[in-house]
Amino acid sequence: MQLLFRALTGVLAAGVLAGASAPGVEAADAGPPGTSPTAQDAIDWKPCPQDATAECGTLRPPVDWARPSGKRFDLAVARRKATDPDHRIGALLVNPGGPGASGVDFAVKDATSHFSADIQEKFDIIGFDPRGVGRSRPVKCSEKLLDQRPSSYPRNQAEFDQLAVFNRTLREDCRRHSGPVFDHADTLSVVRDMDAIRRALGEKKINYFGHSYGTLIGEQYAEQYGDRIRAMALTANIDHSLGAREFLVSSAATAEDSFHQFVKWCESASSCALHGRDVTAVWDDLLARADRGEIHDPKSPDQVLTANAITLAAFKEFYGPDWDELATHVAELDAQEPKERRQAQQPQPGTPQGAEQQTTAEPFHAVFCQDWRFRPKNYREFAGLTKAELRAAPHMRGTPRIHAAVAGCVGWPDEVNNPQHRLRITEAPKILMLHSLHDPANNYAWATNVHGQTRRTTVLLPYEGAGHSVYGRSDCTRDAVDDYLTELKLPSAGNRCPAAAKN
Repeated sequence: MQLLFRALTGVLAAGVLAGASAPGVEAADAGPPGTSPTAQDAIDWKPCPQDATAECGTLRPPVDWARPSGKRFDLAVARRKATDPDHRIGALLVNPGGPGASGVDFAVKDATSHFSADIQEKFDIIGFDPRGVGRSRPVKCSEKLLDQRPSSYPRNQAEFDQLAVFNRTLREDCRRHSGPVFDHADTLSVVRDMDAIRRALGEKKINYFGHSYGTLIGEQYAEQYGDRIRAMALTANIDHSLGAREFLVSSAATAEDSFHQFVKWCESASSCALHGRDVTAVWDDLLARADRGEIHDPKSPDQVLTANAITLAAFKEFYGPDWDELATHVAELDAQEPKERRQAQQPQPGTPQGAEQQTTAEPFHAVFCQDWRFRPKNYREFAGLTKAELRAAPHMRGTPRIHAAVAGCVGWPDEVNNPQHRLRITEAPKILMLHSLHDPANNYAWATNVHGQTRRTTVLLPYEGAGHSVYGRSDCTRDAVDDYLTELKLPSAGNRCPAAAKN
């Protein structure tokens, strides 16, 4: 869950921006209602600028699928053709997660190292940047405003209100810089884009591999277009039926579990830089010292490290997991001599003249807040959620990244394009799900919940180790996906993949 995060009233309708032209967004040619001009459905493939062995192109889907004859935008697509054309099975669409990760970059840069030779031989690997991401009319926001982001941990109603005002101001800023795609960056719209890609490729049925947030794309594609799937493999699954409390608490609990896995490893591995010590006590003391402003960034000694910064760094290392590197980092911080107490440096609102025109890509909340109806109404409600996640993860202090995701939706309009619901898949073939028992970001219970909602159409294969990625974790996990995608051979119910030796 690689997760990641305006002075506008709810009366300001999306049509205000939808009616204005924006770079990369153009009106469609006139045509019968519900149809799309043929020229818009084609992909003009050319060698990718960053790697000529792959092909890149664009598709022109509508900004708003409820208005298919309305404005369109450029959706970036990349393709690596099957290396053995005589044994080609079809197109394998991929999404690496986020929300905000580039499928184009994955197809161009990472597909050849990620997928086995067998997959590369038999499938055209198709990556795309979801709307609002990468090269697909990216959501952009003012750097100056982002630098003024308040704490995600308001201490009272006044600070909660300030957070809501900031979020509304930021939302309006991002809408202004991004154009009408901002209001349609939800995953359900991405799903419809993906089916447009299928049509443009000339495929009656597609294959799909989705990781982390990419599993939500797969799940909802299976709901909408299940009869257009040949095979679908999902790893590190998202449960889109969760409420705010369940989401925060389960996210915190799985991060806390990963911390305990790290401690357990450190107790048994002589290579651990903290081996032989009470790792939990060292960790808790380190966070307490950070709270007092006593811990500094080794790479920038003048920069004070907050406890949240330290836990976030650990959270990222759990993804691998890279426990050796984490242990070394914690030992280095713990060894710091006490220094004069300093306050953690806060972002400075002052910027050079003209900086207000500088923008940066910031798609996370445009997607997340349109996919999840997380709208704490007041400080009391938000504080209750915060306390619940801290109880679930006392050593990791909840999960700062996930907490910030929910905090970023405070003050947004109540209407959500793609609200949570239980999955209802009726026409799809069997779908293969893989999930680590000790995933630091996406709780294993999310996978069991999704499987429970779709038991007739999904097969769940647990990986008994740690880490966020699953496919390349072991021969067992890789072979299970490869056999399924190439031969439609599924593991038997109850099968499990044991933890790899390294974790």
